[in-house]
Amino acid sequence: MAVTTRYDQRQSAPAGNLGLILDFATRSHARAAAVLILVALLNFLPGFFDIPPIDRDEARFAQASKQMIENRDYVDIRFQDEVRYKKPVGIYWLQAGVVNTARALGMTRALTTIWLYRIPSLAGAIGAVLLTYWTALAFVSRRAALVAGLMMASSILLGVEARFATTDAMLLATVVAAMGVLARLYLPEQRAQLNARSAWTLPAIFWTALALGVLLKGPLIFMVVGLAALLLSVIDRRADWLLALKPLIGVLWFAALVLPWFVAIMGRADDGFLAESVGHDLIPKLYSNQEGHGAPPGTYFLLFWLMFFPGSMLAGLAAPAVWAARREPGAKFLLAWLLPSWLILEFVVTKLPHYVLPLFPAIAILIAGIMEARMLSRHRWLTPGIAWWFIFPVLLGLAGVVCLIAIGHQLGLLAWVFAGGAASVGLVAWRLYDIDGAEQSLLRGVAASILLGWALFGVVIPTLEALFPSPVLARILRDSGCPAPVTAASVGYHEPSLVFLAGTATRLTDVGGAAEFLAGGPCRFAFIEARQERGFAAYAEAIGLRYAPGPRVEAIVISNGQAITMAVFRSESPL
Repeated sequence: MAVTTRYDQRQSAPAGNLGLILDFATRSHARAAAVLILVALLNFLPGFFDIPPIDRDEARFAQASKQMIENRDYVDIRFQDEVRYKKPVGIYWLQAGVVNTARALGMTRALTTIWLYRIPSLAGAIGAVLLTYWTALAFVSRRAALVAGLMMASSILLGVEARFATTDAMLLATVVAAMGVLARLYLPEQRAQLNARSAWTLPAIFWTALALGVLLKGPLIFMVVGLAALLLSVIDRRADWLLALKPLIGVLWFAALVLPWFVAIMGRADDGFLAESVGHDLIPKLYSNQEGHGAPPGTYFLLFWLMFFPGSMLAGLAAPAVWAARREPGAKFLLAWLLPSWLILEFVVTKLPHYVLPLFPAIAILIAGIMEARMLSRHRWLTPGIAWWFIFPVLLGLAGVVCLIAIGHQLGLLAWVFAGGAASVGLVAWRLYDIDGAEQSLLRGVAASILLGWALFGVVIPTLEALFPSPVLARILRDSGCPAPVTAASVGYHEPSLVFLAGTATRLTDVGGAAEFLAGGPCRFAFIEARQERGFAAYAEAIGLRYAPGPRVEAIVISNGQAITMAVFRSESPL
């Protein structure tokens, strides 16, 4: 084993009935992949089809992809009339490709079906799980690699990103692919196994993954991959192993994949893309609190224990052995993957949980390697941490039930069942850890995470309609009896999900703009937030506008927690 070479012969014994799952899965790579895909789907699918568009990032990505389809322009990136140059084009192409396929197959309302836009994220998350297994095989046995994959498949953060129509799950897959190649070129025992075919396929995978990562999210993949390679080269005082990447041919292939779109967008926007993506988005995040997402150093460390649940419960127990093995090739490589990027991200002022997601596979493989070597610490200050296998499901389950009662005004008994099951399994994982061992307890933690996902994402969030006013407002337009397309103006509620669901022509305006819009013809609608209603009425009276009131929608804006009441007005007969 490359992570802890001094313990190569110490293998983890099968762990009870749950260990039989691993025994079955590790008989072949195909079985291991099938089990990982099944666990990933069990964790990722609850709520995938039912949760409405989430403001603001997901709805912005989906709307920009929708406009590409509507305008048949796959170079420029826009949200309504504004350019959206924060990220390159990769995720928009993937989302547009899925939606166009669905339309070709005859799916109605494909343009506003949000789960179609989430399919690339789901595919990226599953791909990242499988690639974690593939990467781990360079360090540990098949059984331990499967354990690493299961940690990723059941992690809370990856489960969230798999349900979001954004870039991060796909970016994770590209990073893991690139790092898996680097591992096979760096580790001496892996390098010795290279043949003529893999000497070409591995560099091809690396440079393709690098190009896709750049097309998805710009230079972030360079930070993770580049810092790891640089640190290893400095520590070892040699970088000749990087020549196996065939850099000359690789750079040409990378350029062939990346440059065509960058050249096209530069031709369209001159330096507008770089000015927006680098000057207004990337660089300000380094030193300023962008969009209210600032946090002090150490934030990611604190969030890690929840974001990487259930695997995080073993991270503290594995840390002493990882540090002891830090000079061994496997541990050294994984720490080079993890530590430099993590430290940089901790000191970047703007913080979002998913920024550290590309580093989680390194943690999973380290933990799996230490588990396989039976070197998890039994220190009395560290072992109490496994109680969080029980505590986290209890706290999150209670939070979900409280939200159902306070916001959804219902008991949600099914959520109680799933949350109670998660807490029960977590309790068993904690209490039987000393008896059944880490492997079986981790498998129980995986089950607890899946049950918790069913409770929160499968039941609680889709039930909280008050958090999602945009689908309600869009439904009012669809059911109005007006000939399509029905257009609307909105005052006091400018969330991108409304534009995505109600139509690209939706006007986000003020009271004067809404009144003038209604005056423009029949079958027009205005959504007026209650605090703006008096000003709208005064303006409408001043211009002699006649309008009919419709229903009122009470909601909570999920992006800022503000309670709102939306009044609906129509430019002709009452609803």
